[in-house]
Formats: sequence, structure tokens, C-alpha cells
Amino acid sequence: MPKRVQWDTRYSSGSEAVDDRYRSILARCNAMADCLDQGGIESNRIFDEMLNSLLAHALQHFAWEEAILEIGESPELDNHRCEQEEFRFLTAEIITTVNFNRAELQTFLALWWSGHFVAASDNFRTLFEQPLAAANGT
Repeated sequence: MPKRVQWDTRYSSGSEAVDDRYRSILARCNAMADCLDQGGIESNRIFDEMLNSLLAHALQHFAWEEAILEIGESPELDNHRCEQEEFRFLTAEIITTVNFNRAELQTFLALWWSGHFVAASDNFRTLFEQPLAAANGT
């Protein structure tokens, strides 16, 4: 059974730009779930295209997040880079239609991204609150 993920306030980063990117990734995961529900050769083809698109988008997403963390001089930058490397390894070596069926891939990606959003949004909230705290003298 496909895993659909709805927006959760735990994913909120304190920035609409970040949250919009998170929502876009969730929409991609949910669209992949829709393909699984439809079934058939054409849906499998579309799923595979969506999978490849999501994986390519992930690299851009991580680079974008990394740039924000660098600009903000976040102490979490090294952890973020490790998470990127883990995701790259998983997608290059393990997360393939050769090793798993499409439903397993979709479920894994939906859950992985949900976990990433919770952790990353905590980091971004802390980062975005720092200038406010400094401006208020705290």
C-alpha cells in the first residue's frame, strides 16, 4: 500500500520558501503513490520517470539547503552534508527498481523525506530565529 504524507506542522521551518520546497517533494511522493494506485504499464513508466525526477530534484534541494546553512553559519552544516552523502549512496546503490518493487521505493522515500523534514526544519527554525533573537537583544 502506498504511503501518502500530508503536511504536518513539524515540517514547518519558519520560512515559506523552505516549506514550499518541502511541500513540493511531498507532492511528488504522493503523485508516485497515485501511480501505484492506478497500476498498469503506463503508470509504471510514469512512476519511473517521477522517481528519476525526484532523485535529480533531491540533489538540487540538498545543495539549496546547504547554501542556506552555509550563509547562516549553521553548526548543523556537517550533519547535513553527511545526510546528503547517505541519501546519494542509498539512491545510487540500493534504492532501485532492481532491488525493490515500486511500492517499497515509494514508501521508503515518503518516510525518508518526512524524517528529513522534521530534522531539517528544526535546524532551519533555529537558524532563522537567531537574527530575531540578536535584534531583540536576547
